[in-house]
Amino acid sequence: MSAKVNVTNAKKHKTVLLIAANPAVSKTTDWPIGFWWAELTHPYWAFAEAGYDIEIRSPNGGALQADGYSDPEDPSGYSAHDIVSLGFKKSPTHMALIQDTRSLDDVDVAGYDAVFVTGGQSPMYTYRGNPKLTKLVAKFYEAGKITALVCHGTCLLLETKLSNGDLLVNGKTWTGFANSEERFADDFVGKRIQPFWIEDEARKLEGTNFIVDQMFREFAVRDGLLVTGQQQFSGAATARLVIEALGR
Repeated sequence: MSAKVNVTNAKKHKTVLLIAANPAVSKTTDWPIGFWWAELTHPYWAFAEAGYDIEIRSPNGGALQADGYSDPEDPSGYSAHDIVSLGFKKSPTHMALIQDTRSLDDVDVAGYDAVFVTGGQSPMYTYRGNPKLTKLVAKFYEAGKITALVCHGTCLLLETKLSNGDLLVNGKTWTGFANSEERFADDFVGKRIQPFWIEDEARKLEGTNFIVDQMFREFAVRDGLLVTGQQQFSGAATARLVIEALGR
């Protein structure tokens, strides 16, 4: 006689919406730009190990493209250490998740426990000034969901407002890509990369506490429902704070 499973008592997996940027072209460098591999794969791995369900979407849907310097196989060797992303790239099952993403147009916030916004170079052009994204992030936050952003994805917080008109980061402590890291990146490639620097813009805001740690060291901050990570080496740390908040 087969055992019966009590479906009503089955433990529901936590579900995270992981948002990655669509491809774009930098107006500063003329490079093709996109999401940053480590900011997608390292959180993905952390959430998968915690037993979470992860759905990868992009603002407009379709095939995604990673920034070249984030590719562990890029000739520059800039991310050659990133074996997690290399493993993701070599898996047809995982690569399929970014080759035909769904858009954010029909997202039902109630279907997720958290949202995780990744960065890269594209967000500096495609996230900033994007009302669809700012409204969605505010909607997650006001629904009481854990709202996480990492690296250049945090540029969204410069203008995400709640329904009362206040910035989401009003009264909050948060982090994002630091000026010291922007200077290092500019020096590495020999030119200005970004159209603006998040730290500069964040420090112009009143009533918020933007902080950074040492350059390119893992650093993430949780302030209530808001979780932020400083740069590409902070993706897993940011995910761990989400997991800590949600439980397994």
